[in-house]
Amino acid sequence: MASGRTDAPVATDARPKRRRLPGVAVRPGSVKQARLDSGLSLAQLGRGHVTAPAIYLIEVGRTRPSLPTLEHIARRTGKPVEFFLAEPAGAADGTQANLIALEVMVADGRNQEAIALGLSLLESGSSAFRLGRIRFFLAQAYIGASQAHRAPPLLADARSHFEAVNDGVMLAECIGAQAALANLAQSKDAVTLAEMALSVCRGLKPVPVPTEARLLGILATTHAANHDWDKAIAGFEESIQVGGGIFDLRRTARLYGQLGSAYQEVGEAEAAVRYAMRSVAILEVLRDRAAMARSENSLARVLIARGDLDGARTHLDRALELSGEGDVNFGRSQVLLTHCELAIREGNIEQADALARKALELAEGLEEGASIAEAHVWVGRIADRRGDHQAVDRAFEDAISGFEALGLRERLLHCHGAYAEILERRGEVAKAYAHMKEALQASRPGLLRREEQQERVTSA
Repeated sequence: MASGRTDAPVATDARPKRRRLPGVAVRPGSVKQARLDSGLSLAQLGRGHVTAPAIYLIEVGRTRPSLPTLEHIARRTGKPVEFFLAEPAGAADGTQANLIALEVMVADGRNQEAIALGLSLLESGSSAFRLGRIRFFLAQAYIGASQAHRAPPLLADARSHFEAVNDGVMLAECIGAQAALANLAQSKDAVTLAEMALSVCRGLKPVPVPTEARLLGILATTHAANHDWDKAIAGFEESIQVGGGIFDLRRTARLYGQLGSAYQEVGEAEAAVRYAMRSVAILEVLRDRAAMARSENSLARVLIARGDLDGARTHLDRALELSGEGDVNFGRSQVLLTHCELAIREGNIEQADALARKALELAEGLEEGASIAEAHVWVGRIADRRGDHQAVDRAFEDAISGFEALGLRERLLHCHGAYAEILERRGEVAKAYAHMKEALQASRPGLLRREEQQERVTSA
C-alpha cells in the first residue's frame, strides 16, 4: 500500500462508505504501545471498524488514521485521544489560522459565524491536537448565542483534552467556563467549579494574570447569584484590581454592572448607581443586547431601592425591550420580577401578579431553578397583599423547596425571613419563630445547635 494514503481501509462489516477524512498525525509508537498495554491483538483492536492490516500500517507509520478511527482506537485501548497525538509543526498546521479566527469571532460576539466555523473544524478533523481549543471556543459561541444547552458536552471534552495534554492555562479557563455555565443554569456546583478553576490558575508559575482576573470575576458572580454580597463585592473589586488595564470593554462593563448590583444589595446606593451607569454607558457603545438588558435591570433595581420609581421604569422598559429581542431569553425572567417589584411599589397588584406569573412560566420553560423559586416568593408576597393565606403558604413552600434543592443558602435565608414576617403579621407567632430559626440556621449552620447545647450545660 502506498505511503501517501491518509486513512485506514474500512472493514466490510463497518458502516457504509463515505468521503475520506483527513488523516491525523499520531505520535510514533503510540498506537502499538496502547495496544500492547491493553493486551489486544491487531484484529481485536480494529474489530468493527478497521482491518488488522490497517491497524498494522497505522502502527508502523505508513498511513494516518482519520479522527473517527483514532477515536475508535482510543476507546478500545482505554487511552484518551490526546495520548496518540503528535503536536503540529507551527505553520504546517493549517488549522491554527482558523482557530485564531474562531477565537476572534467569539471575542467580537459574532457567535453564529463562530458556530459555523467551529462545527466545520470539528467535522474536518484536520488537527486533532487543536480539538480542545476548538471545542472550548465553540462552547463559548453557543453560550453567547443563547444555546447554552449545547455547551456542556463540548466543555467536558475540552477539559479532558487539556488535562491529558497538561495545558494548565486552558484547563483553568475551561473549568471557569463550566462554572459560568453552571451559574447560568443556577446550579449549586457553580461556586465549587469557580474555586477549582482559580486554584488551578494560581498553581501555575507564573500565574497568568488575564486568566486570574477573569476567574475572580466568575467566582464573584457565583457569590452574587447566591446573594453572598460581601464576598461578591470583594471578588469583583479584586478582579478589577488584578486585571488592571488588560480588560476589554465588554468584560469591564460586565464587572461594573455586577459590582453595582452588589453595592445596591448592601445598601450603598451611591456606589451602586455610579458603577451601574458606567456599565450601561460602555454597553451602549458595544451594542451588546444581552449584557445591556442585565445592566439596565440592575440599574432599575438600584433606583427602586432609592425610591426613584419613574427612573426605574425608564430603565426597566429598556431592559424588557432588549431582553425580548432575537434570541435573548436567559435573564428575562429576572427583568420581569424586577418589573413586578416596581408594580407592587406603585400599588398595582394586578399588574404585579401578572408579571410574577409570566416570569414563573418563562423560568420554568428555561429550567432556571433559582428564578423559579424567586418567582414563587413574589407570588406569595402578592397573595399576602390579597389576604389569601393558603396561596401564600403554597408559594413559600415551593420557594423554600426550590432554594433548598439548589443549595442557595443566602436566598433561602431571605425567603424564610420574608415568610416569617408575613406569618407574624397574621398572628401565627409560633410558625413565624420556626422560620426565623430556619433563616438563622441557613445563615450560620450549627449555630442554633451549639446554643441549645450551651443552654443544656448551663441549666444543668
